[in-house]
Amino acid sequence: MSKRPGAGLRAVLFDAGNTLVFLDYARLAEEVGAAVGLPLTGEGLARHRAAATRAMESASGGDRHRAAAYLESLFLLSGVPPESLDQVRDCLSRMHSERHLWSVLAERSAESLARLRQAGLKLGVVSNSDGRVDQALAAAGVRHYFDVVVDSTLLGVEKPDPRIFHAALEALGVAPEEALYVGDLYEIDVVGARAAGLDAVLLASHEHMTELDCRVASSIPDLVDDLLSPHGRNGS
Repeated sequence: MSKRPGAGLRAVLFDAGNTLVFLDYARLAEEVGAAVGLPLTGEGLARHRAAATRAMESASGGDRHRAAAYLESLFLLSGVPPESLDQVRDCLSRMHSERHLWSVLAERSAESLARLRQAGLKLGVVSNSDGRVDQALAAAGVRHYFDVVVDSTLLGVEKPDPRIFHAALEALGVAPEEALYVGDLYEIDVVGARAAGLDAVLLASHEHMTELDCRVASSIPDLVDDLLSPHGRNGS
């Protein structure tokens, strides 16, 4: 029988990219590598995720600029020359139109979402996206777990604006203090969720766990184990 979370927590909201769904690095390496004439590998691209995340966090402008900074950093750090970036962009645009680039799940993520639902929690997604986050979740096979999906492009408001979080909470019928938000970018996800009155958890590697003034989890399965544990924050 599933363990029941405490009465204080009624909903868990998630970011999408780099939290629930991840880039298909193998597909990126194969198709972009062919376009620019370089032998790229998925493992090689994935090795630069941390540096690309730092580039994304420091990028100015909205979410599209941050997403572009992340992808371009991956390829530049993998040896693609700057003069080939136009080819990279054209290739990525074509690939994304054919099948969403963000469509890979981390191990045990679907199982973890199912456990939260079985424990009686409402689930939602609040994402800075391009109008296609529903498609990304469907491609990853997890859309059916979520009661609400809020896409910044469709709503017209981006994180960290608290209104995007409030839209999800209103749809769920849940108060801010009854919800938890899970994301991967401190300035966008944690700051935005807190401004909206939600508690927040940052997905980050272990070396960052003592550097931040927020709760940190290394993965969604680890977070769910903690939430549903008798000794966890919301265990009974």
